[in-house]
Amino acid sequence: MNKENVLFSLVGVLLGFIVGFVFANTVNRGGAVAQAGAAGQQVEGLPPGHPAVDPSALQPKADMAAVTAALKLADDQPDNFDAQTAAARFATQAERYDDAVKYLTRANKLRPDDYDTQVALGNALFDGEKFADAEKWYAQALAKKPDDVNVRTDMGLTFLLREPAQFDRAIAEFKRSLESEPNHVQTLQNLTVAYTRKGDVASAQATLAKLETASPQTPALAQLRADIEKARANSQPPAETSAAQKTAR
Repeated sequence: MNKENVLFSLVGVLLGFIVGFVFANTVNRGGAVAQAGAAGQQVEGLPPGHPAVDPSALQPKADMAAVTAALKLADDQPDNFDAQTAAARFATQAERYDDAVKYLTRANKLRPDDYDTQVALGNALFDGEKFADAEKWYAQALAKKPDDVNVRTDMGLTFLLREPAQFDRAIAEFKRSLESEPNHVQTLQNLTVAYTRKGDVASAQATLAKLETASPQTPALAQLRADIEKARANSQPPAETSAAQKTAR
């Protein structure tokens, strides 16, 4: 799951659609826009369950010779902070997320208070689908910058995407993001999905209405509406057998 400059839509078990705003290299993961639900394209190399993304929004794959050189330099100079972060970027481009975590961990030891490195560690672990571990690094970063909406929204996603999902914790983080930025489109989309998956159709519908006002052209709207209707139908009790049917029996 490459999080470099991608706005993704990720399908939940019931829905088939979660839209998440994923970050750029370090601090602001807002990046370029690729509405996956609308694009309907799948990029080779993404793990199972990753949304379709627009390949044009992804950074080009790193040349493997360059990756090897960057990793070697980082290994040869373990006390070089810049070498560690550069190696992590190359490793991420090559989808070698465990390597990215290794070099970012070194960088963090060299500069324990560096915000960007903490966020990048969260991102690399998220990309490797280690959501509980990613949450811990996002939490450390947010202790420094609690109003970073993008980081908080990604932390909310770690609760929504893990198995089993922790809907209430995800919803709490998304709501906190919206306290800082009420019309943050990606957070509204994720909150709609969280409510829908939880089965809280009324709250999902209310959040969707806010999203429709904030961003009426969002490609995800049609799918989100459909998913809410499915959840609504699933929540309805079975219709009673008609009198005529009872008589026939």
